[in-house]
Amino acid sequence: MSIELWTWNTPNGRKISVALEEMGLPYTVKTVNISKDEQFNPEFLAFSPNNRIPAIKDPSGPDGQPITVFESGAILLYLAEKTGKFLPKSLRDRVPVYEWLMWQMGGFGPMPGQVHHFLMQPEGPARDYGFGRYHKETVRLYGVLDRRLEGRDFVATTGEPSVADFAILGWAWRHERHQVDLATVPNVKRWYETMMARPATQRGFEVALS
Repeated sequence: MSIELWTWNTPNGRKISVALEEMGLPYTVKTVNISKDEQFNPEFLAFSPNNRIPAIKDPSGPDGQPITVFESGAILLYLAEKTGKFLPKSLRDRVPVYEWLMWQMGGFGPMPGQVHHFLMQPEGPARDYGFGRYHKETVRLYGVLDRRLEGRDFVATTGEPSVADFAILGWAWRHERHQVDLATVPNVKRWYETMMARPATQRGFEVALS
């Protein structure tokens, strides 16, 4: 049976469609149009209480019983555990994946998200201050990622990507909106182009969500 992916065309939503494609899991899409406040519908709130996309319903969860999962980081870890893919077996090797997944969830998401917000505000001192503050931090985070990727193919693992790559890619996908030129972070640019060339990743970004 297919997993239901409740989502929209956002960086966090794309993380999960990419992961599902990369893991080869069957799924169906349930669009949640956040521009129309559909994330507040009681049906969605029943299993995504923070009224944020994405969330999933898996009819074949642990022990064969249905399960719902909200929060994109938790979904990625759940899918990795379910399939045994894109998450190393040993705890030592998992730690960098956990670190960089949390780095994305705590910083490389909230900060560029604020850049998105302030760019949409009317011109004026408040917009300039907010954009300047969050853009500076977003640029810093791109620099952190660039240093991490020096001499590395993937963010937290060797040989193949991990769920941390999928999480970070969802936000790097919006680098133009962040007003960050990837030419200024060449290691990120190389990694980004490598990831976006993967056929399954391409399918994840092509899923019709809006």
